[in-house]
Amino acid sequence: MLKKYMKSELTGWRPLEVLWLALASAVILGLSVYWKDNWISLISALTGVWCVILTGKGKRSSFVFGTVNVVTYAIISFQAKYYGEVMLNLIYYFPMNFVGWFAWKKHMDDSTGEVVKARMPLRKSVWIYAATGAGIAGYGFILRMLGGNLPFIDSMSTVVSVVAQILSVKRLTEQWVLWIVVDIVTVAMWAVHFAQGGETVATLAMWSVYLINAVIMFIRWNREAKKNEV
Repeated sequence: MLKKYMKSELTGWRPLEVLWLALASAVILGLSVYWKDNWISLISALTGVWCVILTGKGKRSSFVFGTVNVVTYAIISFQAKYYGEVMLNLIYYFPMNFVGWFAWKKHMDDSTGEVVKARMPLRKSVWIYAATGAGIAGYGFILRMLGGNLPFIDSMSTVVSVVAQILSVKRLTEQWVLWIVVDIVTVAMWAVHFAQGGETVATLAMWSVYLINAVIMFIRWNREAKKNEV
């Protein structure tokens, strides 16, 4: 069982994909050493980058690294008073990593070692985006009452992430549109925190890599989902 799983995880890697994984990891590590970032931020950043790249690749090991990432990232977010991020990671992402692990197991392509990609009908995607917008407004008011930092930006990052993770578990290409939104907002959020003197350069770099990765993976998943519909 373990041998079959490991073979599946190592199957189908192209040279450019390996290079992207190595380059992203090197950037995170280099910036962390240069700025003397703490070890929790480094572990969170590295496991986070590995998680999103492996998710884009369609590998189930993404959920293993994702589990480590959400715990360490929740600690960092709590220290920065981004309470929406704390609750999102501990209450939602943590159990969803286990859900995703078993959900993807049923839809793996043995020939590629990757999960089978799919797409939503246009009408359904529009409805989901509208509901997401309403959720952002409501949760933002709650975070503001709690005294959180940048409550509506935090809310946008949180609510869109919840929806995107559901789409990820369901193997839907539209997740990457939402991840792009999440990544843009969260890069801005951590850039503000870093500018205010926070020692979170690894976290900022992690989200920057997330953004680049989301754009790349949207193109890839959309192309492969179209092929699967034929």
